[in-house]
Amino acid sequence: MAITLAEEIMLLSLDDESGSAKQRQAAGWAVSGGILLELVLAGRVSVAGKYLELTDTTPTGDQLLDSRTALIETWLGGRKKRRVTEWLTKDQAKAVGAALESLCTRGVVVEEKHRALGVFPIRRYPEADGAVEAELRERLRAVVLDGAEPDTRTAGLISLIHSAKLHRLAFPDSPRKQVAGRMAEVAAGQWAAESVHVAIRDMQAAMVAVTVVTAATAVS
Repeated sequence: MAITLAEEIMLLSLDDESGSAKQRQAAGWAVSGGILLELVLAGRVSVAGKYLELTDTTPTGDQLLDSRTALIETWLGGRKKRRVTEWLTKDQAKAVGAALESLCTRGVVVEEKHRALGVFPIRRYPEADGAVEAELRERLRAVVLDGAEPDTRTAGLISLIHSAKLHRLAFPDSPRKQVAGRMAEVAAGQWAAESVHVAIRDMQAAMVAVTVVTAATAVS
């Protein structure tokens, strides 16, 4: 089963037993970035420098991606391009819900609804098909821990995880310094076509910018 980069990041963030999302805000940045990168790979969006441009509105056939294409088109409001950081800031919270909904539709997770104290609604998403996450983690392990060369999608996924500092979600039992070092190496490598490599680099910069601002705001 082929799932998107955004869904892969969301799956890594879900606790296998409880179905609760861990590091939800940071994961939100990476999920939103994952959707953008998928659209770049599909030739629907370009990311260059600080700007995002919609280049093709032809449907991809994936509901998660096509819904975001429509939202980006509306958000642009007739303008040719806008800042990537603005889109990530706007989309990161909603992207999590969209990715979870897509995982439910695919049958990878199931939605469970509870009420805390009988009043406050809580949604959790335990796995229904553990094989998908197992394959994902094995692919990441091969590249990050065993030194295998990544394909374009895996390199992009690792770059997003590294930018959002989600190392612990991907490798909870491995030394963070070792994991982060290899992820940085992959993120800087030429594993993709130049246009995609540039998009990954510039999206990383945008994610770092918005997460730093968010962290500073939270502290103040």
